[in-house]
Amino acid sequence: MAAWAAARAEETAAPLRPRTRPRPRPRVAKRELRVTGGVFWIGIVATLLAGVVATNVAVLRLNMKLDRLGRERTDLRAQNAQLSSQLSSAASAPRIQKLAAKQLGWVQATSDQTTYFTLQK
Repeated sequence: MAAWAAARAEETAAPLRPRTRPRPRPRVAKRELRVTGGVFWIGIVATLLAGVVATNVAVLRLNMKLDRLGRERTDLRAQNAQLSSQLSSAASAPRIQKLAAKQLGWVQATSDQTTYFTLQK
């Protein structure tokens, strides 16, 4: 304890030097820089998210257009098949013979009314 008391006596005997305070740094400028940086990054992230949303909307519109065009193509193929069927039935020989007999009075020639000839080479 004596050593402790001696150290305390030396400490009190020595003149006290005023403590020098470190210079205060301009915290306001640093804080403003942090806030400005945060706002900057929030703006960047918001811009990127807006771009992602815009891209998704564009893709959705294209998918809807492709779906509509696919349905239209299916409808057109069905119409083409129906028209092809109508054309083949309209061009059938029995139908044409029936119309010729009914509207023009034509009948199919019999075998005794048919003549064949051969061409000379």
